[in-house]
Amino acid sequence: MFTKELIAEKVREIREKHGFENVPFFIDDVIYDSEGDKLFIIARDRSDKSAIIGNSFVIGKLKEELGVKQVTVYSKLDLLIKRKKVRENIERIKGTHLEFLNPILEAELNFPPRKWPELKNNGEALVFLSFNAKAMVGFAKKVGLTPVKVGIKYAFPKWEYEAIEGSPREVLFPDEDKLIEIAKERGLRIIISDFPFDLKFKENIALLNPLRFLHMGFFEAKYFFGFEKPVILDKRALIDFVVSYVYEGLMESTDGANLIWRGWRR
Repeated sequence: MFTKELIAEKVREIREKHGFENVPFFIDDVIYDSEGDKLFIIARDRSDKSAIIGNSFVIGKLKEELGVKQVTVYSKLDLLIKRKKVRENIERIKGTHLEFLNPILEAELNFPPRKWPELKNNGEALVFLSFNAKAMVGFAKKVGLTPVKVGIKYAFPKWEYEAIEGSPREVLFPDEDKLIEIAKERGLRIIISDFPFDLKFKENIALLNPLRFLHMGFFEAKYFFGFEKPVILDKRALIDFVVSYVYEGLMESTDGANLIWRGWRR
């Protein structure tokens, strides 16, 4: 139905029609997920990926012309890095109380598309409502964990959760020691939040950032779990947060710039 030659021709036409520079780019593969009506374009490298995305404008027009629900572009390098990290994390959780996540990691090795098995009854986890709160709660539910939600007072006024005292910076950079104490009080061994690392074991408690753990980008998480921006956050910390995700290849620079602009405009 969709070939890499067809997609390349469409991208060139859109770029020319809307005044984008005529730059060469290469597409290695095109994968269409008919079940989710999603098209995945695998570019050869990150410069090819940028040319296809075209500041989000080109990819948006491509989606309209193809009439599909979603179009996502990855570079071959992105996927190689992802698979390397996932394989490493499969080894890291062996023999730990996170070993139940293995089927999810195995499924991620075959991404795209994303086809997770259904996991159930894996206990409770403390979920701190950080910047990607919907992804954190959504991940917990997807892997069969019951989320025990806590968060900074007033950060998510529409949500039901236990409000705790803390600074706006913690919405972006959670206080791991504080959360460990809360988890210990409740007898919980897993904490899920936007930690600046993928996984850490401390006092026999697993501190997990699923996006970094699975090398899942902001755009992917937004469409897989949804996204709701916190009402309270530290504007300077937001810059550091976004830059770290862009640096790790987990957020497009255009998405990051938009998030910073919206955060500082308020």
